[in-house]
Amino acid sequence: MSVWALGLNHTTAPLDLRGRFAFALDQIAPTLHSLRSSFAGNSSHPQVEAAIISTCNRTEIYCASEHIALDHTFGWLAQSGGVAPALLRSHAYTLHDDEAARHAFRVASGLDSMVLGEAQILGQMKDAVRAAETAGALGSTLNQLFQRSFAVAKEVRTATEIGAHSISMAAAAVRLAGQLFEDLRKTRVLFVGAGEMIDLAATHFAAKEPKAIAIANRTLERGEKLASRFGGEAMRLADLPARLAEFDIVISCTASTLPIIGLGAVERALKARKHRPMFMVDLAVPRDIEPEVKALEDIYLYTVDDLAQVVQQGQANRQAAVAQAEVIIDAGVQSFMHWLGQRGTVPLIQQLNAQADEWRATEMARARKLLAKGESVDAVLEAMSRGLTQKMMHGAMAELHAGDAASREQTAQTLSRLFLRKER
Repeated sequence: MSVWALGLNHTTAPLDLRGRFAFALDQIAPTLHSLRSSFAGNSSHPQVEAAIISTCNRTEIYCASEHIALDHTFGWLAQSGGVAPALLRSHAYTLHDDEAARHAFRVASGLDSMVLGEAQILGQMKDAVRAAETAGALGSTLNQLFQRSFAVAKEVRTATEIGAHSISMAAAAVRLAGQLFEDLRKTRVLFVGAGEMIDLAATHFAAKEPKAIAIANRTLERGEKLASRFGGEAMRLADLPARLAEFDIVISCTASTLPIIGLGAVERALKARKHRPMFMVDLAVPRDIEPEVKALEDIYLYTVDDLAQVVQQGQANRQAAVAQAEVIIDAGVQSFMHWLGQRGTVPLIQQLNAQADEWRATEMARARKLLAKGESVDAVLEAMSRGLTQKMMHGAMAELHAGDAASREQTAQTLSRLFLRKER
């Protein structure tokens, strides 16, 4: 059995390219179905296990099958994103077997994140695994890979200080906003969306006690639920353009495939604000805010990639923890590869057990017939044991008399190890 991974992340691909391969959680099941169906016509890959991890910083596909099929996976992903395979290859990375396992373990442990040691990716990986399992795409090999990655991540966080002093995206946004506005308590903050990232960002900003908090969401009920936690108000997404001018800070992160805050809406808001500055953070992939907005005067727009400089601060203090984490990960990789290697013998073990059961059933049936005819129990047991022994030894004896001298010697050594072991 082989495992392979194909992906692109914040270090290998620009934001707009990553946006072409972003999948919302509710898109994972049909996307996995499409990927696995694409393998259906290939006799070498009749049953491919698959899982997709898609966050604002990465999209990664993990697969497992008897044979690695990276080229096919590349072609499918390029087609799904509507880009040339050559362009995807120039920004993607491919991994297989121990390299794929090590990468999964590093991602789960927060070592491959923009924010070193951040814990959010672990929850996102668990969501992705549940989605793959629900879609029927997760087999025993990938399930083992991910369960081991979660266990390694837990050990890394318990045994090291990898998460100490980490700066989340939300905390970085607060820090940048504080550089623009002298007193965040005098600002009005608008959050667009109501997902996990917005929840985290709202928690950080609420701690600064801004003058007002509002949640704009496509589903008003979900927006109201989040807004009530922070003493804020909820509004429909459709009302956003008309009310944009009211807010000094705008944080957006939705699953929309197209920008929901356009250049025209921001220009009108600036005019209504008499060009008082606006701080905007687009945490979405693909973008929620049109990139042209960044060129406007009095607009301070940051994307997830723009926050990289802020979140990297304090990295040096955690390098010792990284070294400790890598040792834990190496041990986890060795354990997984040992398990994966053993998986190759499973079909043979199953065949041996089936053959032994067949021999046992045959001899049991013969013994019952002899007993029914009145044969003594001792005689029946003797015949049954002899029959089983002959069946078990027949193949070995035949091999000892077949082939040339070298092959017979090799067979003899193997049989000695298997059958002449001394009990300890």
